[in-house]
Formats: sequence, structure tokens, C-alpha cells
Amino acid sequence: MERAGETLKKIAANTSTTSTSDASRRPDQVGPGDPNCPHCHGIGYVREDVPVGHPNFGRLFACSCRVEEIAAAQKNREHQLSSLGPLAGKTFENFKAEGHAVDALQRASLRRAYDQTRQYAESPRGWLLLHGGYGCGKTHLAAAIANARLAQGQPVMFINAPDLLDHLRATFAPSSEISYDDLFERIRNIPVLIVDDLGAESPTPWAQEKLYQIFNHRYNAALPTVVTSNVELERVDPRLRSRLVDMDLVRKIVIDAPDFRRADSDQTDLSSLEHHRRQTFESFDDRKGELAGDHFRLLHSAFEEAQQFAADPHGWLVFTGPHGSGKTHLAAAIANHRVRAGQPALFITFADLLDHLRATFSPESTVRYDKRFAELKSAPLLVLDDLALESATPWAKEKLMQLIDYRYVAALPTVVTTSADRAELDDRLQTRLLDPRLSVVCPITAPIYRGGKSTQHKKRSNKPRAR
Repeated sequence: MERAGETLKKIAANTSTTSTSDASRRPDQVGPGDPNCPHCHGIGYVREDVPVGHPNFGRLFACSCRVEEIAAAQKNREHQLSSLGPLAGKTFENFKAEGHAVDALQRASLRRAYDQTRQYAESPRGWLLLHGGYGCGKTHLAAAIANARLAQGQPVMFINAPDLLDHLRATFAPSSEISYDDLFERIRNIPVLIVDDLGAESPTPWAQEKLYQIFNHRYNAALPTVVTSNVELERVDPRLRSRLVDMDLVRKIVIDAPDFRRADSDQTDLSSLEHHRRQTFESFDDRKGELAGDHFRLLHSAFEEAQQFAADPHGWLVFTGPHGSGKTHLAAAIANHRVRAGQPALFITFADLLDHLRATFSPESTVRYDKRFAELKSAPLLVLDDLALESATPWAKEKLMQLIDYRYVAALPTVVTTSADRAELDDRLQTRLLDPRLSVVCPITAPIYRGGKSTQHKKRSNKPRAR
């Protein structure tokens, strides 16, 4: 009969999962442990001295001399399970938060995305949706979250959406080392799941069903989940979209930055805020002493609403009224306030918006239509000035509704000014602009501002005229 010591040595040798190579072991080393260890004498495993019938009787435990080795092996296994591969080197430390942007709005957008993702990485709660164009830094920031959590010892899975589906399909092969059920459960329940490039997958019924099952499970369990995408949410399965736009669980971060991979990336020239840089809250004249009754009350109320919105932009703010009543000044003041605070704001008139979109169809255009429209739809704060539909073509109306619908569903902060009567706005547009759950409507009835009448204006004779 074999002695117990010899049997234990054989078990230790057969069950070892150490990463130490055979060439590095001493000739007399019989196991993965330290040959000089006073506890296991090199076997790498120990037994507790407990009586027969104890739950641990006869069980082998890794020896304390292998703590560092086991921790390193566990860390290596977690990195393998994370599927990060070449992205294992993408961290917050080597992310260029300033990017290649020369535009202040784009730099602010990227810096905000960096700060918010880093904060999320410290304590993942809820979902994070990173949305932006190709090469803007979404994947790097998502991978940085994964690497930060792995460094804290938390299991993470980072996977591209098409690859996720390919891995699930591969489990049906006879040679697969993992079953479909095991992989599916691992993806559904991993403590932190990061799905990169959602929307790049082929939208087959089977693919949509699998993605829905995964996201729905994590949605119901509120498991930390990060998603990156450069497609419009309208193209995503409606069942997924309804979860991705849930503001109670999901924080959406829009990255408006040029491609990191192109040093000569085109910068946006959409915003005309520079032409309105003098239209601030400080230079606004509420015409006290000139206007009476409801005219003054409504103008002053619009001024206060604009200040509140500028301090913390949420939902929509709609200014209505005749030309020259002060709508554009208040809208520009909001945008200027946000830019001074280091936050992005895109200010554009409706007519200029259409011109920019039409220009992309020119053979000489260096900007694609989809890129230009994406800038408008995803702007962290959009100020759409002088919305007018009386002479708009069907194409112009269609583009407007696409823009309005996108920002309405995503609840992106938006300011709109218009002198159009309600009768000029079709029913669908009215349901968006005038929805009390999202919009605050500020009617301004003051007559055109001509200057020189109010006491306040006399004190600031160089103040630009309100539009």
C-alpha cells in the first residue's frame, strides 16, 4: 500500500495549475510550492488537522507560500476572461483628454467624457452610454474603465458587439471548450459588462433576441454596464433603445470630438456663437421702465428662466415671440454662459443648419452628410435659433423632424427660438416642442427693441441690440 505522503505528492502534482515552468523548478521540488516552506515542504497544498466527519477532513488547500503565485494566476485569468486583448494597455493615464480638437466645445466635450468615465470607473453604478463618431475616444475610455476595475480585482468582460454574438455562435461547434449556457450566463451576470460598438452587428432576428436577453437581464438587475456606439439609437432594436434611454439608470455621454487617428481631422464650423459673443446676461436689457404690464412680466420671466437653464441645462427651453423681442439674445446668453463655464454649446440658426447639410452633397465637400448631421443631433447643448417653417421644403421639414425627434427621445438639452405662430407648426412638431414634461415655453410679447428708451440701456450705451 502506498504511503499517505507519496499519495499526497502525486495528487499535488496532478492538480497543480501553477504557471511556474518545469525548467524553473529545482530537481527535488515535487509540487508547485516553495521547497523551503515549513508547512507544505514544496508540495504546495496542506490539509487541516480536523477529526473525521468535519467538512474539511481530507480536503487539500493551497499553501500560504503560494499566495502571490495564486493571486498572479487569478489576475491573469481575469485578464483572459475580460477579452481586452490589445486594449489591456488602454488606461486613463495614457488617454489624451485634450484630443486633437482645436474647437473649445469639442475639447470641453472630451474632457467631460474623460472626467465622467473616470468617476464611473471608481464606483460603477448603473449604465453608461458613450456615443460619438469614429475614433473620438469611446473605446479607449471604455477599455480604461475595464482596466481600472481589473486593477481593483473585479471581474470585467469587455467585448465588441459583433464578437459577442460570434462567441455565442461558436459554442454550438463540437470542438467548443465552453457550452452556450455557460458563456451566456457569464455574459449576463459578469459584475461589469462593457459592450463596444453596439449597432455594428448584423441585425438578424437571432442577434437581436440574444442582445435583448442579455441587456434585459442586466437592466432588471441594474448590473453595471457600459455601452459604446456611433449609430443613432433609432437604428437599435426598440426594446434595447427603451432601456438605453432610461434616465433613471443610464447616463449618456456624447463625445463631440474629431478622430484621434487623424491629426488633420476637420473641426466643426457649425456654431455661429462667435458672432453673438457680446449677447450675454450682463448685457441684456429687460426694458424696465419702458415696457408695462404683461410685456415686461413675460420678458423678465424669460430672462430668469434662461439664467436657470444656463446654470444647469436640463430638458428644453423654447422662446416664442416676434422678431426683435430678445429671444436670440437670451438664447445666445445661455450658450455663452455654458462656454465660459468650460461646457460645449452649439449655436446655429435654422437657415444655416439647412445650408450646412446641403453643402455636404457638393463634390467639393470635405465633410460627410452623416457626420455633419450627427454633430447636430448629438450636441450636448444645441441652441436652434429662428426656427421658421413658412417657406421650408419637404426635405427641410423632414430633416428638422429627424433632428427634433432624436433630441426629444434622448432628452438632450435644447434651446429653440421661433417667431412662428402655433398654426405654422404641424401637430408632430408641436408635440415635441410644447411637451410640458420636457419643455419650458417662454412666450415673449414685447414689441421690437429699438434701444435708447430704458434707464438700464442708457447706462450701457454700447450694449448690442437684442434680436
